[in-house]
Amino acid sequence: MNIQDAHKRHLDTNFAEWHKSPLSNPPDNQCVEVSFSSNAVGLRDSRNPDGYVLVFTFGEWEAFIGGAASGSFNLPKIP
Repeated sequence: MNIQDAHKRHLDTNFAEWHKSPLSNPPDNQCVEVSFSSNAVGLRDSRNPDGYVLVFTFGEWEAFIGGAASGSFNLPKIP
């Protein structure tokens, strides 16, 4: 796993168990998977499990989830 941010090198990247949304159904299965370690969250492409993993601190993850829940990342409405 390649962690490029120096401030994240102290994070535990031993992600053992990955979880995929139950909303990811065949035939596409286009989804991401998430895993939690002792102090970090990993996010990867479910179609490429051996590829890159995005690593977040718990604070970063909570900010992202909060933004998603509040609609901050919704697609813009096109007139």
